[in-house]
Amino acid sequence: MFKPTRPVMLLLAALLLAFAASCGSANEKSASPSATSASPSPSAADPSPSPSDKPKQIVTIKFSEVIRSIFYAPYYAAISQGYFEEEGLKLDMNTAQGSDKGAAALIAGTADISLVGPETAIYIYNQQGEKKLKIFHQLTMKDGSFLLSRNKIDAFDWTSLAGKKIIGWRPGSAPQMVMASALKAEGAEGASVVTNIAAPAMAGAFASGQGDYIQLFEPVASMLIAEGKAYYAASLGETFGDFPETSFVATTDYIEKHPQVIQGFVNAVAKATAWLASASDDEIAAALTPYFEGTPKERIVESVRRYQKQDTWPATPVLTAEAFDKLQSVLIDNGVLKTEDKIADMNEIVDMSFVQRIGEAG
Repeated sequence: MFKPTRPVMLLLAALLLAFAASCGSANEKSASPSATSASPSPSAADPSPSPSDKPKQIVTIKFSEVIRSIFYAPYYAAISQGYFEEEGLKLDMNTAQGSDKGAAALIAGTADISLVGPETAIYIYNQQGEKKLKIFHQLTMKDGSFLLSRNKIDAFDWTSLAGKKIIGWRPGSAPQMVMASALKAEGAEGASVVTNIAAPAMAGAFASGQGDYIQLFEPVASMLIAEGKAYYAASLGETFGDFPETSFVATTDYIEKHPQVIQGFVNAVAKATAWLASASDDEIAAALTPYFEGTPKERIVESVRRYQKQDTWPATPVLTAEAFDKLQSVLIDNGVLKTEDKIADMNEIVDMSFVQRIGEAG
């Protein structure tokens, strides 16, 4: 029988809290734009003009991002370049500050689509609840964090981390598990990883003197380096290799009821990913600056180029069977998934049919 581990219990608690908060507004949600058909059909007697004569209906998507990071640049670019609008979509976006919270929002109905670690879909599937999540677009295929040191290091060696303190991410999160797996693979298990500092407070804690190293995403990593408060040590993405860290996910119910919305969403993000690959530094800075106020344009561009260099965003955003197997192996190695609970058929929580039809009308 499946016995929830601590990260799974934390996820369940978040789900219950979010569900309770949403119950009082169930009637309002049932009448929201996202709960209606993306393209309602007029009655046979309706003499309204043909669809080609009408302006495209705009559907608002309640969208939850896991954190604010240039690691997710493609969908910020999709907004600024008007690609979502071209698909008849508009994002009502909020930042969840954690995959557990993003998944909870989907279950509670306060989000239609969330960007989360794909492991959350596995956790929820194994709880055998009424609602299931499905991964429909694989945004990143590398871990997006970087290891920074307090002191300058001419030649970094992972084994030198033994006995050092690293400010890392919450237990059960993808970056935390990648760090743990990397330390094990590189023979640095003697390092002490601090996992109880909230994500928004991590950089401040390090700057105030806590820890010998810190694991950060962009643009925060580059900002800390530019301020002279940290030095680049290593890329977790390059060290650990291909890994399906963040995916776009929705409930099976939402996907079944709104396939046009999902297709349009996938189309917009894919178009933006291709645009980023050929855009100039000035174009990238202009597209992303509105989402990273206070971050110098050169830091934004530097962050994007660093992610592009390590092949973070796949041209074809498919979650492959090989990548899914690696994900589950990491979960098992980190003690958050039992071997007997490994999902044999990835199609239970993965639907790549929309990615395979990129470019088709939503």
